Formats: sequence, C-alpha cells, structure tokens
Amino acid sequence: MRKKKFAAAALLAATALTLSACGSGAESDKPVTMVSEDSSRQAATVLDKPFEKPDLVLTDTQGKEYDLRERTAGSPTLIYFGYTHCPDVCPLTMNNIAVAKKQLPQAEQDKLRVVFVTTDPERDTPAALGKWLKGIDPQIVGLTGDFDTVQAGARTLGISIDPPTKDKDGKIVSTHGTQVVAFSPKSDAGYVLYGEDATVEDYTKDLPKLIKGENP
Repeated sequence: MRKKKFAAAALLAATALTLSACGSGAESDKPVTMVSEDSSRQAATVLDKPFEKPDLVLTDTQGKEYDLRERTAGSPTLIYFGYTHCPDVCPLTMNNIAVAKKQLPQAEQDKLRVVFVTTDPERDTPAALGKWLKGIDPQIVGLTGDFDTVQAGARTLGISIDPPTKDKDGKIVSTHGTQVVAFSPKSDAGYVLYGEDATVEDYTKDLPKLIKGENP
C-alpha cells in the first residue's frame, strides 16, 4: 500500500474540504466506493505532525459518561464522526472496519478501540446509537452529546461538521468529514488518516500494524 506524509497545515486545509452530505441525494453526495484506476490512490496518509486526541467527554450507548482520552489511553484507537441515518458513507466505513477487525486474533480485537461519534445527536440517542452499532459490531464505542462539543472535538482533527439541516424534500441530512483517524497506542496521537475510499482490504492489511503503533 502506498502512503504519503502531509504537513499538518496542508492536511487541515484538505480535510476541511472533504465533506459528505449523507442522504441528500445530490450528485456530490454519492460515496466513492470503487477502487480508483489511478495508481496513485492511497488509502493511508501517515502524518508528519500527528493530531492530539480530542478532549471529549460524551455519553456512551449505555447512557454513561465517556471520557475519550481517559478510556482510550494506551489503546490503538480509530475515531470516525458520522450518523446512523446516513444511507451510504457511514455504514460502509464502519462495516469495512468491522469486517477487517474480525480478521484479527481475538486478543488484538480486544485491544482495538473503534469509536463512532455522532454528528446528529438529536436523533442519535444512546439507545438508537447502540441499536445501530450492535448490527455492525457490538464492540464499537458509540458516543453522543452536545453538538457544539462534538463539532469542536472534530475540528481539532481538521474534520468539518455542520449542524443537521433539512434538504428540499424535508429530509434531515448531516454534512460531515468522512475521515477515519488512527491513534497510536504508544503516543495516543492521531498519526494515520483514512479517506472514505479505504476498503476492507486496506484496513485488513493495516490494522495489525496500527495495533502496534507502527506505520501502515
């Protein structure tokens, strides 16, 4: 797999523009699910200046307080911001990760923390979030809470999130960045970035290294 290093400033500019208005039906909202024929396609971006883990205290699917930094300290962690009513990119991304995760030995599965933070907290209650994630992987940590808090946390990773709005058909859509950020168990820093075109094969190949805090 090819990889590249971006300066943090350039990455922030790039990721801020990578948004997906899930469910709006607009041409630009369709997820890119095909493997590009361009040989320069790169699933993993290794950052030369890793991100600090967001200082987020939210609510998990059991209705309990979840301190992200505290609960994932020293654990390999993948973080994604999305919402359960998303018809395309969000379930595809989480299912890709879940399928790849199941290829790992059980001990490594137990080490890995996969965190899904909702961008639509009004509808994604702890119960709704828990039900949705149970159908993908019960081990995935689902978090919800105040939208402004979630938005601020995402911004520290260069991920843009807009408040949910209604489209012309009255459907509620959530526009959000579609990156997955991998945090090292060695430093707790976010050092690898994946776009929405990352496949099951990409994650299957990379997870064993990410769990050790190595570059994919």
